[in-house]
Amino acid sequence: LPYTPGMDVAGIVVDKGSDVPDDELRIGDRVYANTALCPDGGGGTGALAELVSISSTAVFPIPDSLHLSSVANIGRNYCAAYHSLKVIGNVGPNDLVFVDGSSGGVGMATVELAKSMGAKVIAGVSHMEKGTLPTMAGADKILAYGRDKESHKQFKAEFKAAAADMGHPQGASLIVDVVNGDLFESLLSCIKPLGKICLVGFVAGQKPIRPGLLLIKEAMVVGSLWGRWARENPVLFRNNMNEILGYMADGKIEPRADSIFPFDDSIKAFELFEENKARGNTVVDCTSTHSKL
Repeated sequence: LPYTPGMDVAGIVVDKGSDVPDDELRIGDRVYANTALCPDGGGGTGALAELVSISSTAVFPIPDSLHLSSVANIGRNYCAAYHSLKVIGNVGPNDLVFVDGSSGGVGMATVELAKSMGAKVIAGVSHMEKGTLPTMAGADKILAYGRDKESHKQFKAEFKAAAADMGHPQGASLIVDVVNGDLFESLLSCIKPLGKICLVGFVAGQKPIRPGLLLIKEAMVVGSLWGRWARENPVLFRNNMNEILGYMADGKIEPRADSIFPFDDSIKAFELFEENKARGNTVVDCTSTHSKL
């Protein structure tokens, strides 16, 4: 202690160091910043504040057409999704992508980015009542995988039929797994030979992975953490960020903030995640009124 949470922040530049040139950043610029990108080890904390001091290498100007609130979760959601889709998965037009947990922030970002890249997307949810948001994000098909073995078995059959109908009888080229737990072995039935499964999270807990199943499926399983790669490849990462922001500015991705909490009620934002009720992008507003976003 003291401890200030928060990795992502969007706001306006109020001051800068003398070593930061004007062609890079100007006072008054609207920007997104990420504390995990600081070369001195920001640690991904400190962003939930009215004023944030941060390395200019971790700051990215945003187009004037985008509200600050709509880009405030780029790192947590879109950078994680982009890293899985492009850096690891090299997804391109007409590839088939499956993402579970698709009503959450990373899941919806995966749907939106994959569609922007020209891929076909099957979005998975624990039950169909959660399918509205990934449908709005552009998913081609919504499937429910449930939470028990019988539901998982039915999901595998439904996925196989859906993938075949979409021209991919061998399965998905890439699976973005946010859920893990007992669902993971079912996902191995959904990946095509030499396809990749990106492990982004484990909201359903962690289970042992049986290597024999990976052998039989000829599947590659890759942990997907974008922060280290971004710090080690700053030019490539800035290009990726510009592409994400470009998708938003061009309307390929609809910029949005699904839940906005005033700073004094920030604990309620954290409670959403603790209670597994968060949907899409959750933002804490550190200004006095939402209109300033």
